[in-house]
Amino acid sequence: MTPNLQQFWHTQSSVQTLRDLRSDSSQGLTQEEALSRLELYGPNEIEEKSGRSNWEVLIDQFSNVMLLMLMAVAIISGLMDLLHLLQGNAIAGDMPFKDTIAILAIVILNGLLGYVQEVKAEKALAALKELSSPQVRVLRDGKAQMIPSEKLVMGDVMLVDAGTQICADGQLLEGFNLRIKESALTGEAKPARKQVYDQGLPLETSLGDRSNMVFAGTEVMQGRGKVIVTATGMATELGKIAKMLQGVETEPTPLQRRMGQLANALVTGSLMLVALVIGFGVMQSGWGKLQQLVEVSLSMAVAVVPEGLPAVITVTLAIGTQRMVKRNALIRKLPAVETLGSVNVICSDKTGTLTQNKMVVQEIVTIDGLVTVTGSGYKPEGEFLNEGNQPVDVQFDELWELLFINAVRCNDAILTQDDQGKWTILGDSTEGALLTMAGKAGCTQSKLAQEYVRLAEIPFSSDRKCMVTLERRLRDDQILLLIKGSPECILHRCHRMYARPNILDIVALDELEKQAILEQNDDLASRGLRVLGFAYRVVDHFDPQVSIKNLETDLVWLGLVGMIDAARPEAAEAVAICKRAGIRTIMITGDHQLTARAIAVKLGMGLITADVLTGQKIEHLTNAELETAVEKINLYARVSPEHKLRIVQALQKDKKFVAMTGDGVNDAPALKQADIGIAMGITGTDVSKEASDMVLLDDNFATIVAATEEGRVVYQNIRKFIKYILGSNIGEVIAIGAAPLLGLPDVPLIPLQILWMNLVTDGLPALALAMEPADPDVMNQPPFKPTESVFARGLGYYMIRVGLAFAFITIALMVWAYHHNPNTWKTMVFTSLCLAQMGHAIAVRSDRQLTIEINFWSNPYLLAAVSFTTLLQLALVYVPALNKFFWHSSLRWTRPDGMFR
Repeated sequence: MTPNLQQFWHTQSSVQTLRDLRSDSSQGLTQEEALSRLELYGPNEIEEKSGRSNWEVLIDQFSNVMLLMLMAVAIISGLMDLLHLLQGNAIAGDMPFKDTIAILAIVILNGLLGYVQEVKAEKALAALKELSSPQVRVLRDGKAQMIPSEKLVMGDVMLVDAGTQICADGQLLEGFNLRIKESALTGEAKPARKQVYDQGLPLETSLGDRSNMVFAGTEVMQGRGKVIVTATGMATELGKIAKMLQGVETEPTPLQRRMGQLANALVTGSLMLVALVIGFGVMQSGWGKLQQLVEVSLSMAVAVVPEGLPAVITVTLAIGTQRMVKRNALIRKLPAVETLGSVNVICSDKTGTLTQNKMVVQEIVTIDGLVTVTGSGYKPEGEFLNEGNQPVDVQFDELWELLFINAVRCNDAILTQDDQGKWTILGDSTEGALLTMAGKAGCTQSKLAQEYVRLAEIPFSSDRKCMVTLERRLRDDQILLLIKGSPECILHRCHRMYARPNILDIVALDELEKQAILEQNDDLASRGLRVLGFAYRVVDHFDPQVSIKNLETDLVWLGLVGMIDAARPEAAEAVAICKRAGIRTIMITGDHQLTARAIAVKLGMGLITADVLTGQKIEHLTNAELETAVEKINLYARVSPEHKLRIVQALQKDKKFVAMTGDGVNDAPALKQADIGIAMGITGTDVSKEASDMVLLDDNFATIVAATEEGRVVYQNIRKFIKYILGSNIGEVIAIGAAPLLGLPDVPLIPLQILWMNLVTDGLPALALAMEPADPDVMNQPPFKPTESVFARGLGYYMIRVGLAFAFITIALMVWAYHHNPNTWKTMVFTSLCLAQMGHAIAVRSDRQLTIEINFWSNPYLLAAVSFTTLLQLALVYVPALNKFFWHSSLRWTRPDGMFR
């Protein structure tokens, strides 16, 4: 029989899987059969999809319409200079082709700038490949041997134990207290317990609940087992994620789309103006002035293209990147800086982002009622408060002492403090939470280690759902049996409990009391808490030859302990800021829906009872149905990688601009699909980081909000210097085009002078405008629409209005200067335009305030840029070498007759 690559192996027994794959649990495959299957199915590797070559990336940089127009201008300018040389009209001592050289230098510089930004190769698939490439122990011909993971085939029998990295998907044949860390694949923080099922699991069982299966890219944390390989390479769950990554198309960012629109508008407008100038010029003066009209057209074409804009935008984004790093957000792709300003939906993982990724005991239920435990993280500091919010004395009380002793001694984790004072857990996070709880009452491991000796234990198992230890108390040689685990299972073994009518006493535990305890357990669980029950008994005699299971009777009930991976203290405020800023927060997690709902409610995400969608339900929704559902659902639980990707795609279909956070391999496709992919810097896998646009250095949801604020500031500042640059350029173009129509004998500005204005005079103040501080209400406004044009919200009207004002003043000055001093009129026009732009840079600082209302010193960079640029412009006029290179005439303050020139 040929194995079915699409078979749902979790639905059948391991015996049937062995039969289907023609393998043997004790012998494995033969070497010959393994080689045959390796040839048939290929190596156990993640296949990489080839991308664009570096040459293709470089060539693509010069397909920009503005750069193409500049290249055409450079060629025509070069031909014009050549014509002047052939005709003998070249100016003596002047450098030929300098306009052509300058324009081509700008084109090449912009092309290389874009190339460097895009040449970063995609590394997500390489990281996936590394995740599944160690050596693996298998049975071949009945013998255990180590083989490279790429030689694994379907039907191989793998032997796994603590520390083993799983290299292929498989079904469990044998398992002994086997726990596997699957957080990279499923998002679950707690290691998954694995066991063999005689009948298999239901077909709709989610990936995180397939406890009879193991998956490539995960790691064995505890126990050992024997696994039959059911999928290798691209057929594994890891491989499916790789396929999704390959299938995700990268969309242009809003800034890239806006710059494309801007380029098309500028080039179209420029060509129309050129056509008008040449047409009217020929109609007015005939074909005799065609050469002059062509020179005018070249100057207009150079004037309309903001050559410095790409560099200014890149530097502005880089400045924004540096500011974000200071706020713990590392930007991997520059356009993401501005893109953050358009985000209107944040899809956040729960564990470690909205929560602390640390289990914390929050509530305890004993005969004293409900007690709340304060404190956060693993630091053993906090209080025990009753329902009246008053402190509970737990220090010298027998009931509480026994509960804390149970929590510490019936426990295999270790609570440690490093040299920097940071508390961490070695072992299971649930047991770590219990150690922290007891530590808050002064009951520490080091203290109890001197008072108790462990005689025997039964580790936690999914069958028994409890852990038991037998402890000898040294001070009185008394033996205690301590047990913790599922409240239902432990309560079944209890027949006694503590009571406190006047003094603490042990009384019989009847069925009514048991029912009341179970109702308390259900209440805690319904609020998303993970609940453990605690009990004990005094043992009269212990025989090491007899199993301690025989002693698990007539137990004394102590109480319930409820814990949760608590929400980050700052996350609720961050969610509230998102609401004010018009940003919707959605939680997408692999965790249980009750746990996820409890966190969502605490964070104020505005959930109602129906607003939870599980992966199992998503599985049965069509894309159209899901697109309808995402309009109102804010919480998704028990989701798989495919579900996360579908959710993001559905939101994008609904015209939402989505940021997606994640840390696991399972998040990578959705991170890449999202408009902004945000990976975790501390807990995140290499795969998620390489698929992302931004990395949170502190794994904190609040950092996303801070980065969004910076993104909005960056986009606002980009709009400011676009207004500044293009408003001035429009005035230049109109003034240049008017010269021949007014009968002037020469073009007022040559391409080299225009390049100077666009790169230096415009560029330095534009960079300084990028340093403008944020408006106070920047996060009280709705996000920028990602589809809006660069000319939206009055920017286009502003540029035309300012451009016309510049043009009118310049034309008036040009006509006046030409008739009063023909030798210096072009220098006067050039200098006046440059200096006028300095005033424009100061005036464009705010959309909402007049210039006189803005703090003059709030942007010292702009003051420095304006001052320095003014000095540079004066140097061009009065330094002889620069004067000659730029074809200027020096200006004097007065003529002999007192008139300025």
